[in-house]
Amino acid sequence: MSENPLAPPRLRYPSDASALTARIWPASATRTDDGSLVVGGVTAADLVEQFGTPLYVVDERDVQSRAVRVRNAFTEAFERIGSRAHVYYAAKAFFTTQVAAWMAEADLRLDVCTAGEIAVALAGGADPALMGFHGNDKSDAEIARAVEIGLGTIVLDSHEEIGRVARAAADAGTTQRVRIRINSGVHASTHEYLATAREDQKFGIPLNEAVRAAEAVRAEPSLAFVGLHSHIGSQIFDESGFREAARRLMDVHATLVATGPVPELNLGGGWGIDYTEGDSAFEPEDVADALAAIVAEACAERDIPVPEIAVEPGRYIVGPPGITLYRVGTIKPVALELDGSSGLPGGGGTATRTYVSVDGGMSDNIRPALYGAEYTARLARTSDEPAVLTRVVGKHCESGDVVVQDEYLPGDVQRGDLLAVAATGAYCWSLASNYNHVGRPPVVTVADGTARILVRGETVDDLLARDTGVSPVAAAGAAR
Repeated sequence: MSENPLAPPRLRYPSDASALTARIWPASATRTDDGSLVVGGVTAADLVEQFGTPLYVVDERDVQSRAVRVRNAFTEAFERIGSRAHVYYAAKAFFTTQVAAWMAEADLRLDVCTAGEIAVALAGGADPALMGFHGNDKSDAEIARAVEIGLGTIVLDSHEEIGRVARAAADAGTTQRVRIRINSGVHASTHEYLATAREDQKFGIPLNEAVRAAEAVRAEPSLAFVGLHSHIGSQIFDESGFREAARRLMDVHATLVATGPVPELNLGGGWGIDYTEGDSAFEPEDVADALAAIVAEACAERDIPVPEIAVEPGRYIVGPPGITLYRVGTIKPVALELDGSSGLPGGGGTATRTYVSVDGGMSDNIRPALYGAEYTARLARTSDEPAVLTRVVGKHCESGDVVVQDEYLPGDVQRGDLLAVAATGAYCWSLASNYNHVGRPPVVTVADGTARILVRGETVDDLLARDTGVSPVAAAGAAR
């Protein structure tokens, strides 16, 4: 067998279509002697027998070790330049009460952006003083709640928020710490929907208005100005964007230092992870060392003290430790003419793409449809059969319901097989929906040969319970 002409250039024909590349899969992922996929000491088959499919699976130890690794990388890098670093876990990537507890155990702070995330953090025992609160459209109720609980730092996303947060703090008789989110104008090399610092979008205050915004904050007695914040995007592999954003923020930071204290600088997160063999992700130590060097050099050039630094990783910590398990359904080989039409390669003849349907899809992983995200998939068993080019698709009524756009799987893939998709720990459960009235899958954590539920799955009864036409509780309420 050889490469299929329909395959993208990044996807090479595998010598072993069952192999697990360590940098893509959870740290504990391996295969037994009979070829069964194992994560956290539990086989995929046992997990599915107990919890069904689709199923999100999280390697608990891998999450914890990654959190500690990031903390150590930034602590050590910034200690070397005479400063301190604070790592905030980006809750939006994946968040439950137990995840909040894991982050606290790893000495990480929390980056939250809604009242719901605040509530989950508090229910997980998180210290509100160690949270940062983001959001481009915070409600008055959310701001009041943040002030009430003593939330550590509110990140101001617009000029109007300055007055709104100041009033809430004054009404509560307290002083609220705030940062100002700056739109640096850096065009990060990522998908348009993941770039958050381009000029024409909703986040932050333009760079040329930063000094005016800081002066307005300093004029409010109920606010304490902590510093600037920047986040250029997500799933980024090119370090030049991070370097340029840091340089631009340091210019403004130096201007503000001349007129008052600016104790911190928040450089956000956004470095990518490996989803496929074609990706080449940064190591956290490399990111930390590079940012420390940039900050140290910029401060030396401007003859100002090195500020404390904050960063906000999410995807790196929870992305690779997560996988999704599916049950294979319909297998459909589709022969296509290679005549150059419809974007297909030319040259004549035909090529076959095998569509492998699974019992989930865009309701549990919207990222391929939303961002064109690419993933790696493997059967939960091994096979010596030659690989065939496949497209793993979901069960939803959309042609864009694709889970894995292009993958080589063993040619004997069949109905009933278990299929695992790697690196689904970040932004899959968080973005899940009930499209086509499909319940969101459960999330289980595995460690040391044991599996336990983090979030229970939704049943049809759960979905019907919210429908006032059939809910007895709602009907009884309406009768009163």
